[in-house]
Amino acid sequence: MIVLGIDPGLANTGFGVVCRRRGRLVALDGGVITTKPETAPELRLAHLYAEICALLTAHQPDAVALESLYFGANVVSAMAVGQARGVILLAAGQRGLGCHGYTPQQVKSAVCGSGRADKDQVTRMVQSLLSLPEPPRPDHAADALAVAVCHTNHAPMLQAAALAGVGA
Repeated sequence: MIVLGIDPGLANTGFGVVCRRRGRLVALDGGVITTKPETAPELRLAHLYAEICALLTAHQPDAVALESLYFGANVVSAMAVGQARGVILLAAGQRGLGCHGYTPQQVKSAVCGSGRADKDQVTRMVQSLLSLPEPPRPDHAADALAVAVCHTNHAPMLQAAALAGVGA
């Protein structure tokens, strides 16, 4: 199973591609898609869409996993993240790919064992779980890899629940 993990944002969208080989998690790709704040929002979203489509074509993932929208104090930022998530969901939906959302706490818990882990701890655990020679950088890429790891570990349980008719 190949999973494209996404840490969505309008300015910076982290991505990470993870698969399981011979029982081990392996990072296939990771990085950040950036857009410039001075560019019109519709052009920023079009650029993000094109880059996500290119990643989907290049890696042919079986699923897309996204960090869920978090409404903190900054509603404007949350709206931009929501727009970015919509573009990503559209790109995946056009290819018939399932999308799975995880809260930051679910991702931290899946990767570190605690939903209260800090960013540095998440980055170090992603490095360890994926046997990377160095910590993934920048933070958005590390977060996206963590989302992909989270889904890769949850996918077998989701499939078993679907086969058993749980949650239907």
